[in-house]
Amino acid sequence: MKKLSSSLITVGLFAIAMGLLETIVVIYLRELYYPEGFSFPVKAMSPHIVSTELLRELATMVMLVTIGIIAGRNSGSRFAWFLFSFAVWDISYYIFLKLLVNWPESLLSWDILFLIPVTWVGPVLAPVINSLTMIVLSVVIIRANKTHTRNLNFREWLLLILGSFIVIYTYIIGYLDFMLQKFSLNELFDGSKMESLISYASTFIPNHFDWYVFSLGLALHLTAIGLYIRRLKPGER
Repeated sequence: MKKLSSSLITVGLFAIAMGLLETIVVIYLRELYYPEGFSFPVKAMSPHIVSTELLRELATMVMLVTIGIIAGRNSGSRFAWFLFSFAVWDISYYIFLKLLVNWPESLLSWDILFLIPVTWVGPVLAPVINSLTMIVLSVVIIRANKTHTRNLNFREWLLLILGSFIVIYTYIIGYLDFMLQKFSLNELFDGSKMESLISYASTFIPNHFDWYVFSLGLALHLTAIGLYIRRLKPGER
C-alpha cells in the first residue's frame, strides 16, 4: 500500500506539472489573441499556429501514454495509470487557469477542449466530471492490480467504450453541425482548405450542450465501474 501511495503521488505530481505547463502555454496564447479575455466566437489563428497546436496536443497525449506505460506493470494497470495522469492533468489545468487568470468564470463557461480529430467544445464542468470519473476508475484498477492481474472484462470494456463515444458525441456534434453547413466531411480534413476552414470556424458560437445525452454516457461509465468493483474481492477495492 505504501508503494502504491508513493506511485500515485509521483505520477500525480508529473500530471500536475503538465497541467501547469499547459496552462502557461494557453495563457501565452490568450495574451496574444484574447488580451480582453477569452470568449466565443474565437479569433482566427494562422494555419501555422493551428498546426502547431495540433502537434502540441499530440505530444501531450504521447507524454500521458508514456507515463502510463512506465508506471504500469501490465496492460490493465498501464491503461489505468494513463487515465489517472490524464484526469489529474486536465483538472490541474483548469485549477491553474483559475488561479492565474481567474478563468473560467464558472464551471458552465464554454471552452475548447480538444482539436483532434475535430474541435471539441463544452462547458468546463463536463470534462471535470469525466476526469473525476476517470480517477475513480483508475485508482480501483491500480489497487486491484497491485499483486494480481484484475482486468476489465468484455462487458465492462463495452460499456466504457460506448459511454466514451456518447460523451465525445456531445462535445463535437455542435461544431460538426455548424461546419457541415458549408463544408463536406472530407473537406474538414483537407489541408488545402485550412485557411477557409479556420475563417469559418472562427464564427462558431456554442449555445447548447446536451446534458441528457452526456449523462447517458456518464451513466454507462459508472455502470462499468460498478460492475468491475462488484467482481473484486473486498481487499482489492
